[in-house]
Parts: sequence; C-alpha cells; structure tokens
Amino acid sequence: MADAFASLNGFEIFLLLCAVVGGFFVVVRLVLQFIGADFDGDADFDVDLDTDFDASHVDSDLGFKLLSLHGLSAFLMMFGLVGLALYRQSGAGFLGSILGACLAGLASVWVIGRLFALFSSLQSSGTLQTSMAVDCTGTVYLKIPAGGTGRVTINFHKRLREFDAVAKGGGELLTGTPVRVVQVNANILVVEPITE
Repeated sequence: MADAFASLNGFEIFLLLCAVVGGFFVVVRLVLQFIGADFDGDADFDVDLDTDFDASHVDSDLGFKLLSLHGLSAFLMMFGLVGLALYRQSGAGFLGSILGACLAGLASVWVIGRLFALFSSLQSSGTLQTSMAVDCTGTVYLKIPAGGTGRVTINFHKRLREFDAVAKGGGELLTGTPVRVVQVNANILVVEPITE
C-alpha cells in the first residue's frame, strides 16, 4: 500500500485527494438520504422592520446548484477520478488531464442537476382544485335550504368528496337528491338537480 502512494507525484496525489474527498461526501450524502436523515437548515429571522425570512421554504430545484455541497462533491470526485485516469493511464499530460478532469467534473454536475430537476418535476402538491369540479355529479348529503348552504357528496377525481353547496336559483334540495355541479364560487359549489 505504501509503495503505491510512494510512486505518485504531487499532481497525482492532488487528484487522488480530490477524488477521495468528493467521493466521501457523495457517499455520505447518499447514505443520509436513503436512511431519511437528510439535514435541512430551518431558521426564522425577524428584523426590526417586521420582515420575516423563512429559510425552510426553498424550492426543491434550488437544492442542487454548482456551489452546493452536492455540486462541489460531485465535481471533485469526477475531477479527481478522470484526471488521475487521464494522467496515469492515458498519458495525457498535465494540461490534458486538467482539461479532461474539468470537463468531466462539469459534466457530472450538469447530469446530476438534470436528474434533480427531473425528480422535482415528479412532485405533486396534492391540492385539489375545486374549480375542476364543474360537471361532476353526486348527491345532496345535508339538505340545502332555500337561499342557504348545505353539503353535497361529489364524485371528484374518482373519489367521493364533501363540499359546501348552494342550489342554482336559490331553491331547496333535499337529502339524497342527485345533483350536477354547474359553477364554483370560491369553495362553494353551485349545483342543480339532475332530471332524467
């Protein structure tokens, strides 16, 4: 083992150190993410001007940038590995190894950044948009009094959901009446009875 390190010159040791340090942080971060121990900073700052800055609400696509721990560790790992391979195995020389190592490091940062962007595009807020309930059908769950508000059960996105509702034209609808949503006002549905 000592003989292997003794045969390395200063440039090769530098490249090896870059690969080891970058690889260490890549592996540690990967293991922490798999076990769910990903560390996020959470801080609230109050300024005398009544301005609140909340650092925990950062978009997930901002989590991977060139100067983040992810970016620097991926760059260092690939810089060291490719630089060492080019210098020692291919005999590319000092400048060729530096150029190839920089290109490999930047390419790895770009690829990992694209993967994170792809993963963040797979996120869904899970929020139901009530405006999409128009033309859905259901039944009156709690009687809708004349000019008042009741509750309806609507088949909304293949699930039964309960919503506050008013009758179209202000009439009364009894419990169990089949209805169709014709309009949405804020979060209150405007329904009309289904006549067959």
